[in-house]
Order: sequence, then C-alpha cells, then structure tokens
Amino acid sequence: LPARLLAARAGERVADLCAAPGGKTAQLAATGAEVVAVERDPTRILRLRENLARLGLDARVVQGDATEWDPGHRFDAILLDAPCSATGTIRRHPDVPYLKRPTDIPTLAGLQGPMLAHAAKLLAPGGRLVFATCSLQPEEGEAQAANPPAGLLPDPIRPEEVPGLEGAITPEGWLRTRPDLWEEHGGMDGFFMARFRAAE
Repeated sequence: LPARLLAARAGERVADLCAAPGGKTAQLAATGAEVVAVERDPTRILRLRENLARLGLDARVVQGDATEWDPGHRFDAILLDAPCSATGTIRRHPDVPYLKRPTDIPTLAGLQGPMLAHAAKLLAPGGRLVFATCSLQPEEGEAQAANPPAGLLPDPIRPEEVPGLEGAITPEGWLRTRPDLWEEHGGMDGFFMARFRAAE
C-alpha cells in the first residue's frame, strides 16, 4: 500500500528511506523509476541486496542515516517507512505487546519527526512523500502527520486508490488499517499512511 500510494513513475527519481528488507524498494523499482534505497544497518543492507537480486530488480543501495543522508540532489518522490514499535503486526506476532517497554514508543516517535523533516528537505518542488509506520499507536502515526514539517502540504488519499479499504481512510485523508479489517481474508496488519506534496 505505501508503494502504491507513492505512485512512482518510470524515469522519476525516487528514494526509499529505511529501505530494508526491500519489499517496497522492489515495488518502486518495478515501476521503472530510478530508485535509491537508503538503509543504516549494514546487516540489513545485505538482505536488501539479496532480495533485489532474487527479484531481478535494480536500485542503488546506500548505507546512510535517514536523518542526515543527502545525495546532493532532490527527488520526485520519497517513501519513508519509519522505524516504529511494530504494534500493528500483533496479528502475526502476538508476543509484540510483551516485548515492548514503556519507553519504546516515545523514543521511536522522537526519531520519526526528524526523519520526516529531513525527508521533506530532499523533495523537489511538487514532489510526493508517503510517511508510513506499522504501528497502532497514534504517537507514531496521526500525531506525526498532524504536525508536518514546513513546506509539506497534505495530499489526501482517495477511495479509488485503495479499493476495499475505503472505510480505512480517515477524515484527514490518511489511511489507518487495523488487524480486524478484512477478517474474511485472515485480517491484515495495522498500518498508518499519510501522503504529502512539497510546496512548489
């Protein structure tokens, strides 16, 4: 869903920040866009490269911190699937609530804001940005989207972009999925997605 909502096109410059293990990078590369995949962890970079090679897809893989990395040019589109508490994956990982500490959510939320602010600086005028987390916690989703960095304008998600999930679109135009949705298909992860456009 985050890659679909970014709607990358052939020839566009696209950055996938916090890219490992590479599923979204692969989706973006399959569009024909020029994709740069940024990942801080060298071990996770190996998995990212392996997945791209297995799928026969091409992306430039860079080791870098999403709060600092700057290639010296701007992007038409950026996907920021930010580090989070992963509470939205409880359907598949029921141990998640028992592994989290009270400090985890504020700590991770404190990282997301600077990442979003830096990503905004990497966007070309009119460029698109999708911010996503696999968290059910509003601190890691709605609170971040409600206070976007200067220069980022809301780009509401439209019902026709998410067939079958129209009811998951919030009044603000964000997408909030939950583990109880699509029960007939076995449920789905809890995810938050918001889309923005850079001022021109």
